[in-house]
Amino acid sequence: MAVICIAGAASARAETKLRVVLDWKYQAQMGMFFLAADRGYFKNEGLDVSFDQGEGAGAAAPKVASGAYDIGFGSLDSVIRLQAMKPAVAPVAVFQLYNQSPFVIAVRTQSPIKVAKDLEGRTIGGPVFDGALRLFPTFAKLAHIDGSKVKITNMAPNPRAQMLMRGDMDGAFAFRTGIYMDTKLLGAHPDKDLRFINYDDYGMDLYSNAIIVAKELITKNPKAVAGFLRALNHGIKDAVADPDAAVKSVLKREPLLNPKIERERLGLTFKFDMSGPETAKVGLGDVIDSRLKRNIDIVVDANKLQRVPKPSEVFDRRFLPPMSERVKHL
Repeated sequence: MAVICIAGAASARAETKLRVVLDWKYQAQMGMFFLAADRGYFKNEGLDVSFDQGEGAGAAAPKVASGAYDIGFGSLDSVIRLQAMKPAVAPVAVFQLYNQSPFVIAVRTQSPIKVAKDLEGRTIGGPVFDGALRLFPTFAKLAHIDGSKVKITNMAPNPRAQMLMRGDMDGAFAFRTGIYMDTKLLGAHPDKDLRFINYDDYGMDLYSNAIIVAKELITKNPKAVAGFLRALNHGIKDAVADPDAAVKSVLKREPLLNPKIERERLGLTFKFDMSGPETAKVGLGDVIDSRLKRNIDIVVDANKLQRVPKPSEVFDRRFLPPMSERVKHL
């Protein structure tokens, strides 16, 4: 009887509930999160994790800062801005998942827009929280264009690719991988039908999406932060080893997605968004301090922020898995 009671007490132990907001609607790139959940990695860490779809890379950090979520997956530049403006409530990045700059303005191949200067006098659209749109003032300054001469229009996420290909706007703010696959889903051939104005071609070699954590969670339950990253890291390695399983985890949640398209989307995410040269050096999840400092300086200067956050305020590497456990090659 005593054994039964002890076992019952252990099984009844409360798990730590974590609310997580993702950067976008459920697509293949979320497979690493869902695979970790489906295989019990979060549960093994004593965590009860719930995921919500996001509204754009720039929306996650403000949602975490507001207290609506404990953890977010979103753009690092949003963390920098919040640390500059509201350091007391600003969240902190703890795992850099996308280490290549994905930010682009996509235009149709037949468009006269070939370089950044050609954007003046044109209409460019994107969802209000899209990362590339949020970074446009920074981009405009570094690219030496007059941002006031660019008309910006907003729409819900779903019709963006259709509006671009239909000619309802001259260009679209986007993540390169996202707009590439969304136009392909419409029947387009993005390799020949699209041209990209890449932000990093104009000096914006910015880190992109990171795992963002509320300061309160770091202070009150650092073990939960470390456990979340261990579980996610396990999910990432599983997704790299078996991408079809990762896609299946997403399809469980969004069965109307096109499996073939989502499999290709995940492959592009690994190949482009997560395969920066530094991955082999520091492992997926960490950052290069000098590059992080340049990111901070670019965002602060272009947005005329009054305070320059320290790199340690923006990124906290204390919770990263050990180097031996990190992904080095994708």
